Amino acid sequence: MSNEINLFDGVKAAYNALEDKLAIDITVLDIHEVSVIADYFVIASGGNQNQLKAMADAVEEALYKAGFKLSHSEGFRSKTWILLDFGDIIVHLFGKEEREFYNIERIWGDARFISSEDLKS
Repeated sequence: MSNEINLFDGVKAAYNALEDKLAIDITVLDIHEVSVIADYFVIASGGNQNQLKAMADAVEEALYKAGFKLSHSEGFRSKTWILLDFGDIIVHLFGKEEREFYNIERIWGDARFISSEDLKS
């Protein structure tokens, strides 16, 4: 049970780091009942490439401080879809058009949405 608490603390840390960087439309999906690839997706949009990079850096730092190690990242060159894989937490950072195009929330429609009230620390 403590592992789940720590995991949710990591999700909250990612959410709050994104809020601090003024991310747009932060969404958290609990996917653990519908997938084996992770337990949570954290999805957010940024207004431009510089903001996306700042958001990614902030999330990486916040999760590092919370005890999570980044195992894989992609998209830093294109900066239109940055993926940060922390194992059980995967963070997707999109430009506005890319987020609308890929529409991860629709694809993972069976996942449980976590409310923003549950994520603010």
